[in-house]
Amino acid sequence: MFPPCYYQLKKSKNQENAMEKSPRFNTQLVPGRTIAATAVNEDSCEFGSSKYLLLCGLGGILSCGITHTLVTPLDLVKCRLQVDPGKYKSLTNGFRVTLAEEGARGLVKGWAPTAIGYSIQGFCKFGLYEYFKILYANIVGEENAYYWRTSVYLAASASAETFADIGLVPFESVKVKIQTTPGFASTMREAVPKMIQQEGVSAFYKSLVPLWMRQIPYTMMKFSCFERTVELIYMHVVPKPRAECTKGEQLIVTFAAGYIAGVFCAVVSHPADTLVSKLNQEKGASSVDVLKKIGFGGLWKGLGPRIIMIGTLTALQWFIYDFVKVSLAIPRPPPPTPPKGKKA
Repeated sequence: MFPPCYYQLKKSKNQENAMEKSPRFNTQLVPGRTIAATAVNEDSCEFGSSKYLLLCGLGGILSCGITHTLVTPLDLVKCRLQVDPGKYKSLTNGFRVTLAEEGARGLVKGWAPTAIGYSIQGFCKFGLYEYFKILYANIVGEENAYYWRTSVYLAASASAETFADIGLVPFESVKVKIQTTPGFASTMREAVPKMIQQEGVSAFYKSLVPLWMRQIPYTMMKFSCFERTVELIYMHVVPKPRAECTKGEQLIVTFAAGYIAGVFCAVVSHPADTLVSKLNQEKGASSVDVLKKIGFGGLWKGLGPRIIMIGTLTALQWFIYDFVKVSLAIPRPPPPTPPKGKKA
């Protein structure tokens, strides 16, 4: 079934009797009434409820905050490859040069703004995605929500990321400044007052539009590709329905679909990622100035490390997010199927 709230639901007398015996969802499609399906004796909250959305946001905090912080060394070297390819010639060389000049502590520069910024972003990204997905699906109706489900995923993820990036951008600006400007600052506590003194509050938001250019396509690909990949894996690869799979098997599917989505995410968002890094490195520069300076080819510097980083990152994020849902008994609707009486 497609997520239950997409449908018009009402319980029959037989189902009401069955609910006393069954721990599963019990609903029947009826035109003219939209409510969220309720799980009995199994789920910790009602699908689509405020508690459901807040718990999804908590899953987003853990999935994004933990994973982005863990890959801080790789992110640091990737950023330096983008802004100074003459000095940092490759991923391996970047690690070697950084270790030689700054020691092991140099590889974790920017971890604090990374942890805070991506925790905020994760809460908004996942919580609002679930909200907008339900909202848009109910707007277009049951049948259209199935046949146009990719469009629903794309619209919901773009809407969620628009708000999530407003919370992320100040911390992303601090992180990139620490990582790419030699001698500027070693910690967030040191960097923030310097940025305010030199450029004012605008220093924290000047890369918002490039960040949107990077993150919105990334997130649209991340969610839509993941949702459809999960659907295809269960349809063509896994030899049994998801309901018959163990929680461990389901999490393996989640990780695989997340990695596939992450590779596509890295490619579509990389040029804007380079632009964000260069903008935060060069004081007073505009997007046009940066593009003129580095050219189209320069936008693709560091793509290899980014594919490794984002592929792994996205897979881990989806794994953690789904693990949180399993652990907290948050409703997890199965992959969508055509509305009753319809063919795919």
